[in-house]
Amino acid sequence: MNNGKGGGVKGQGKNNVKIVECPRDAWQGLPGQIPAEVKASYLRLLVDAGFRHIDAVSFVSPQHVRQSSDSEVVLESFFSSLPANSASPEIIGIVVNEKGAERALASRGVTTLGYPYSISAYFRRANANMSRSESRELVEQLRKATVTAHRDMVVYISMAFGNPYEEPWGVEIVEDALLWLASVGIGTVSLADTVGTATPEEVGSLYSAVKGCAEGLELGVHLHSRPEGAAEKVMSAYNAGCRRFDSALTGLGGCPFAGDDLVGNIATETVIRVLSENGIDTELGLADLAPAMIQMHEIRDKYSVAG
Repeated sequence: MNNGKGGGVKGQGKNNVKIVECPRDAWQGLPGQIPAEVKASYLRLLVDAGFRHIDAVSFVSPQHVRQSSDSEVVLESFFSSLPANSASPEIIGIVVNEKGAERALASRGVTTLGYPYSISAYFRRANANMSRSESRELVEQLRKATVTAHRDMVVYISMAFGNPYEEPWGVEIVEDALLWLASVGIGTVSLADTVGTATPEEVGSLYSAVKGCAEGLELGVHLHSRPEGAAEKVMSAYNAGCRRFDSALTGLGGCPFAGDDLVGNIATETVIRVLSENGIDTELGLADLAPAMIQMHEIRDKYSVAG
């Protein structure tokens, strides 16, 4: 297992990309509670389609994210359904405190802890009720826990592409966060366009500006967007050097603070299509996604209202 200290983009050639499928992010805002067996079935469809990196579950208080209440059950059901001797995917579990980390590390199949680190004081306080120093202290504690447990860790920099709260923002603030994260041993970071307002030009410009500031860091993007412009954002990030993309089938999910109902995760099918059209190997075929996309549409239809 990777020790998180980097050395380039892990397990990828120069042109190959890593697509991280994000059903957890897609589902978390749905008001209807999705049964654990439905979630587990969907994760199995993702594996059957060829996904090897899945942002699958979160370990946060059910009072804040109701869909996270059954994460342990979902993973147990999912892994029990895999054929013997089959390759297990990377499973990312999102945590926001030490209690969540304890749950994640005790759960079956979690290989990677994910932590959202906000460079916006307002957003950090609203979401986690933490100061910057408290958030950084937690990152260090989580990093130590993953090392002890022989797991990986990914940090998401919220508001990386801009700040809508009239707070200071700039490339130097993103660079400072990246340098600090690398200094405490974080090997993978995803730059998040939390509210989905960045233009394709801004995506490429920021990525180009910060990609070399911390040696050995695997640097990806977690972009939110309206459907129009999504493909351009993907290619802008790719042309700037990005080889790691977070996305969700059908574009479900995103940030509730975006203020635009059409802003969601960039659709995985868009990522695969636009990259393939430009001759870039994703190791995923659009035709193979059909069963998972059918089930995702069924989930959207059935659980879009509180049950």
